[in-house]
Amino acid sequence: MRQPTQGIHHITAFVQNAQKTVDFYAGVLGLRLVKKTINFDAPEVYHLYFGNEIGKPGTIITFFPWENSRKGRIGGGQVGITTYVVPQNSLDFWRRRLERFQVKTTEQVRFKEKYLQFKDPDGLQLEIVERENGENSNWTFGDVSVDKAIKGFGGAVLYSTKPEKTAQTLGNVMGLKRVGMEGSFIRFQATGEIGNIIDIDQSVTYAGLGGAGTVHHIAWRAKSDEEHVLWREHVEQSGYHPTTIIDRQYFHAIYFREDGEILFEIATDPPGFANDEPAEHLGEKLMLPAWFEQYRKGIEEGLPKIEVRSPEEEVQ
Repeated sequence: MRQPTQGIHHITAFVQNAQKTVDFYAGVLGLRLVKKTINFDAPEVYHLYFGNEIGKPGTIITFFPWENSRKGRIGGGQVGITTYVVPQNSLDFWRRRLERFQVKTTEQVRFKEKYLQFKDPDGLQLEIVERENGENSNWTFGDVSVDKAIKGFGGAVLYSTKPEKTAQTLGNVMGLKRVGMEGSFIRFQATGEIGNIIDIDQSVTYAGLGGAGTVHHIAWRAKSDEEHVLWREHVEQSGYHPTTIIDRQYFHAIYFREDGEILFEIATDPPGFANDEPAEHLGEKLMLPAWFEQYRKGIEEGLPKIEVRSPEEEVQ
């Protein structure tokens, strides 16, 4: 009927300040701002996408920056930690770089892998791990060279209100393989080379609260529109209530909330971010869907000005 998902397509989170978000993810982490658009349901708010040089599925983190929005609480029913993967022998570089920009880091070892953990300006929990698998990113920024650059997602740590139910969803619905258990963590693996390692932390017993510094949803990959239709049928037949298929301009999407209260999306790999602007100029212009073009002037005037800028000069 369908192939198991290859892993994460993208992760979407809430933040407060658009420029601080660009400074951190593009400036400090060296990701490319691949799309500058709006929240289609709230056009007064940016929707910013960061990834590798083309925004390949498995590399994309997206944000809704809402000024003066409430602070969220990371907890059950959310992605607790977003994991990035970097090339082998580059973790020390990232430790030094983060400390250079006053980002506090700690270390954790899970399943014999060392993770460098830290938070973004809004408190979103992030970590970096070295792995051999996955192609290198060709996007470089400042002193973040190809052999050090973030490849994309390593995966994520899920905080579920019902860990065993979420585990069943990952295995029986999404097609991930349960590959291990260590302490409070259950580990699953998808078939892709990046965005493929998912840990469920069973120790989290408190409920999350949506708001700035929390993940809104995690999206899983569907290879094509044809497979996407089959995914929707499969999710519905599995007892969930997926939305209709929604056109997000750069992918098609369905959403459903699994039993551990985490919002899941399934998103198509095509058409990608060069759908409405040249690949060499991704993220440079505010891109609007056709039905908002007539309101462009007002939308642009209402959004704060943002730019990709290097943080290097700030610490000279």
